[in-house]
Order: sequence, then structure tokens, then C-alpha cells
Amino acid sequence: MANAQNTGLGVDVESFRYRVSGMDCAKDAAQIERAAQSAGIAPDAVKVSSATHIMTLNVPEARLPEIERAVQTTGYGFDRIESHNDAQQGAAHQDPTYRRALWIVVILNVGYGVVEMVGGFLAGSQAVKADALDFIGDGLITFLGLLAIGWSLVWRARSALIQGVFLGILGLGVLGTTIWRVFTQTAPDAGLMGLFGFIALVVNVLAVLPLLRFRKGDANMRAVWLFSRNDAIGNAAVVIAAGLVAWLGSAWPDLIVAFGIAGLFLHSSWSIIRDARADLRTAYAATLGSLVSARCVTPR
Repeated sequence: MANAQNTGLGVDVESFRYRVSGMDCAKDAAQIERAAQSAGIAPDAVKVSSATHIMTLNVPEARLPEIERAVQTTGYGFDRIESHNDAQQGAAHQDPTYRRALWIVVILNVGYGVVEMVGGFLAGSQAVKADALDFIGDGLITFLGLLAIGWSLVWRARSALIQGVFLGILGLGVLGTTIWRVFTQTAPDAGLMGLFGFIALVVNVLAVLPLLRFRKGDANMRAVWLFSRNDAIGNAAVVIAAGLVAWLGSAWPDLIVAFGIAGLFLHSSWSIIRDARADLRTAYAATLGSLVSARCVTPR
């Protein structure tokens, strides 16, 4: 989709949009923006939304091939949106088998998240509880993403806004309960901590397996690996914290990991809400422009 503007220098700057497959968070969006800028465009000429995974370029059309080559070095997938129908999706998203695989991921994440939450209370571990919320959050966000497949940009942005608020609530909840535990410290059960952390690693592997068949020709597989990588880091941190708790006899390793997970929740929440609000403003402005244009050309 392109909207032309004249810069006054004889060059028409147009707005082009691409759907980005495989990005995970605001860090990935920043990486893509830097890659685009390496092709010689201004920082304000490229915007990548971590909420709706849309890259917007405001450049002359002749610059597109060079920019496309630059962003493809990031390893993500880029599908140009050729029309106002921004609901089009890649072939994998239209595949019922792919949807079923994502449903398996949802069930594994939410199911084990509930189990791990119980384990967190049994072990008296804030880190295990925070990791459980991470599982539940990933599962519910994937579920919301499944519902949003095929939706318009406005509704995808609203969906992302809900995701951002949800992550923020989780982060504040983990932060608040962890601060409370700082003043009522009791060392958690290191054995149960390590056990649930290890099982979490296994569940992450099981969640990836149903999607392996879609690795070729579908850049969304990168997103699965990125999510799994981040989750595995959190699981490994819980296992390491369990070892330190057993060694030191202190609750601090458990609390530090919980604070770290809360920080990740809050940072992701802020990035998603920021980008979702920007996408909503863009979508509303485009809708208003279309209505004004239609009114101008309607015979009186």
C-alpha cells in the first residue's frame, strides 16, 4: 500500500507497508530499523511496530530494492502489503495444521503454567511463580494471536494493546509480591525449584516440536525459536537460582530471578502498548483520510 507525498525536491516520497514475520519484541524491531537505516534512509523514514509486526517505510519507490536487501540480512520475513486489505496473511497462517500446532502450544503453555504456579507455592519460590506466569502469559498471548489472524490492522492493534496491558499487570503483580517477600524472607525449597525449572525446559521443547514441520518457507518459525529461547533463559535462571539457594541457604537468588522476570514483563508491556497506540493512531488517520476522500468524490 502506498500513499504519495511530494517533498518539494521533485521526488515523491510514498508510504509502503510490510508484514514482518518472525520478530519477537521491541529489540527485534529496533534491529530491523537499524538495518533499514544502513541503506541510507533517515531514522524517521522507517518504523517497525512490535505490536502489530508491521514495517512502514516513507521513501521514494526507487529506494525499495536497496532497503529490502538491507532488512533481509536480519533473517526475518518481509511481505509487502500491496493494498488496503491489511488482513492478508502468509500461507502458514491459512493452514489448518499450523493453527492446530499453535493450539498445542497454547495448551502446553497454559497447562504447565498452572502446574508450575502450584509448584511455586509448594516450593515457596517467587522465581518459580514468576516463571509460571510467563508460561501462562505466553499461552494466553498466543491464544489471542490465533484469534487475531485475519483481523484488520485496527483490531490487531487493539489485540496487541490488550496483550500489553495483560503483561503489565503480570509484571506489577510479580514485582509487588516479590518486594513483599524481601521483607518476609524464607529460603525456598531448592530441590522443588530445580525440578520445576527443569520440567519447564522440557515443556518448552515439546511446545516447539509441533511447529518444526513449518520451519521451511515460513519465517514465523524464527518467532517460535525466539520465544523458546527467551523462555529457556528464564527456566535456566530458575535452575541456577535453585542451586545458589541450596549452596547459600539464602532466598536472594530466588528473589533476584523473580525481579528480573518482572522487569522483562514490564519492558515488553511498555513496548507493546507504545507501538499499539501508534498503530491505532495511524489506522484511524488512514480511515479518516479514506472517508474524506470518498466524500470528496461522491456526486452531489
